[in-house]
Amino acid sequence: MNAPLPTASVNSPWQLARRAARMNPSVIREILKVTEKPGIISFAGGLPSPKTFPVAEFAAACAKVLKDDPQGALQYAASEGHKPLREMVAEQLRAQAAAAGVTWAVDPAQVLITTGSQQGLDLVAKVLVDAGSKILVESPTYLGAVMAFTPMEPEVVSVTSDEHGVDIDALRQAVLGGPQHGQSPEAAQQTSASDRPRFLYVLPNFQNPTGRSMNEARRAALSTAAAELSLPLIEDNPYGDLWFDTPPPAPLSSRNPEGCIYLGSFSKVLAPGLRLGFLVAPKAVYPKLLQAKQAADLHSPGFNQRMIAEVMKDGFLDRHVPTIRALYKAQRDAMLEALANNFGAMPVDASATELDNRLCWNSPAGGMFLWARLLKGMSATDLLPLAVAQGVAFVPGAPFYADHGDERTLRLSFVTPSVEEIHRGVAALALAMKAYAAECRA
Repeated sequence: MNAPLPTASVNSPWQLARRAARMNPSVIREILKVTEKPGIISFAGGLPSPKTFPVAEFAAACAKVLKDDPQGALQYAASEGHKPLREMVAEQLRAQAAAAGVTWAVDPAQVLITTGSQQGLDLVAKVLVDAGSKILVESPTYLGAVMAFTPMEPEVVSVTSDEHGVDIDALRQAVLGGPQHGQSPEAAQQTSASDRPRFLYVLPNFQNPTGRSMNEARRAALSTAAAELSLPLIEDNPYGDLWFDTPPPAPLSSRNPEGCIYLGSFSKVLAPGLRLGFLVAPKAVYPKLLQAKQAADLHSPGFNQRMIAEVMKDGFLDRHVPTIRALYKAQRDAMLEALANNFGAMPVDASATELDNRLCWNSPAGGMFLWARLLKGMSATDLLPLAVAQGVAFVPGAPFYADHGDERTLRLSFVTPSVEEIHRGVAALALAMKAYAAECRA
């Protein structure tokens, strides 16, 4: 029996679409409202540090764009995006792949400029997902992606993941099917072609929320498995330029361009307020993504695109991005130091029992986030109000799981607070955990 259609409110003439019932407010956005209170040190938001915004360069670019071609900059524009910017994106991706030792022949005709990389996720969902179709995600995964996919009413399936990303055996199981819980192998049926997952969504570099990255061996195995399984990959890479010591291995999309859609962003290396990103898609799907883009907003802001192209010319990113890396690395180091000072250094080769009885965290090699896990029996959601009372905020980790969320996990962003605020915030978090532990014992 079909579920009743939702209505806007009691006594309202508006009847909402069924998909509207699946839309929910972002947990992160709701927590960010708490951080607006005076005196709160926020490890919650995934916001780039405003110290990294190239304000002078944008001021100069704005003046030049308005001087050189004001009518073109302020007029409607091509849905594909500003041609010089698309060419810059293609050239940059080709160069990055070459630096990683592979050839990726990105054609500017494959590049679609989007209104933030978040729109890329929305376009992918509209073009590739039907109601009831299965899509695969890492465990945990980027919450914004799940929010973009959900209105299309898919079955979102988490694939077991470890510190290097998706487990390949678990991926094969998710794609090919096999014994389900309570079934014998004889009773299990192989997944039919129509029931195969539409794609796997993955963030290989400094993932949001965990900060983890796929090593070369895992990327090679994933690319090979995806090709064997005829499983398309949606490769989301907003953080790949933010490496601290060593650049990440070659993109998945460079290994099988016809089987991947690549998403990128200008938000983390220039400025998020301009709301510009891009995708690179195979010819088989690019036209439909373009049509979905045309239906959504005609085109991304042409003035903003021209400004970014003006700022990026002459190799500006090659000079600018290293300054972001240096800042974020120093702040990551400050958070690791503060955690060790307040909770004790992470033990080497500790047993599962030892790890269950202490706060644990990873050490990301880039990006903006650190992933932590509380003591056994604790809940990050329950800890949050106690932390806010001490003047610090974070994001509980459970909402980042498509299913079976781990209540003990939490995400800590280290890029926006100052080093001094990081030390004070982690000390406040330690006080909150002591108060929570006392409550648990009571």
